Amino acid sequence: MTPKVLLASIAIGVIIGASNYFYSYGISRLPVSTASILVATNLAFTAVFAFFLVKLQFTAYSINTVVLLTVGAAVLGLHSSGDRPEGVTSKEYALGFILTVVAAGTAGLALPSIELTYLKAKQGVTYTLVLEFQMAMCVSATVFCSIGMLINNDFQAISREAKQYELGEGKYYLVLFWSAIILQCFFLGMVGVVFYASSLLSGIIITVTLPITEILAVLFYHEKFKAEKGVALFLSLWGLISYFIGEMKHNTKKKKNADTHQDTETVQMTNQVALEP
Repeated sequence: MTPKVLLASIAIGVIIGASNYFYSYGISRLPVSTASILVATNLAFTAVFAFFLVKLQFTAYSINTVVLLTVGAAVLGLHSSGDRPEGVTSKEYALGFILTVVAAGTAGLALPSIELTYLKAKQGVTYTLVLEFQMAMCVSATVFCSIGMLINNDFQAISREAKQYELGEGKYYLVLFWSAIILQCFFLGMVGVVFYASSLLSGIIITVTLPITEILAVLFYHEKFKAEKGVALFLSLWGLISYFIGEMKHNTKKKKNADTHQDTETVQMTNQVALEP
């Protein structure tokens, strides 16, 4: 990586680390319903920042997708308890609300920033570079969060949580380990989708996982499959299909225009040759 790309990856990593902090604080002060609706705005933030940073051209299909996925994710929290959690003051609740919105906004800023870095990089952007970018980004995010945990003495809390874990202390650390591995795969896929497609598609895929997670909870934890979960899944799948239909039509039109332009050039060249003495 050039120094410019390295600095950009570190800066985006700090943004992601800050977003994690805001999100963690926010959801600890809010009911699940409110937190779910606020986090669902992440895709809308991604679309807005993509419009300003990378000049994303919206179509009726992409707008439809953003609206459907945002509404679908928000529906998940509509029938949950909306009361303020016990022991949370009005000031803490308000701060949690604000920080959760900020978390959604900073997460929405990260994806277009990655795409902008690819566009502005004064070197060939290969998947090897994407891997290096992801590594530097995640290391800087980890360092940012670790500094905060050191200041707040949070590392000492890990051993206490492990001892209180219902499945046992050993499985607590096993969950931490595999969560870290899976999240690295998540970030690798995230920056890869931005590389091969766009920041908007990466945000769409992330948002689609919200209702899918709820369905997995029904399968593995035997939670009740309520109406809002079915509606959220339907809207999300509808939005995803809408996006891909729009992309297919755009690519077909682009290919058709390219073929027409090529045929026109061929005819012009033929006529030019015919007119030569």
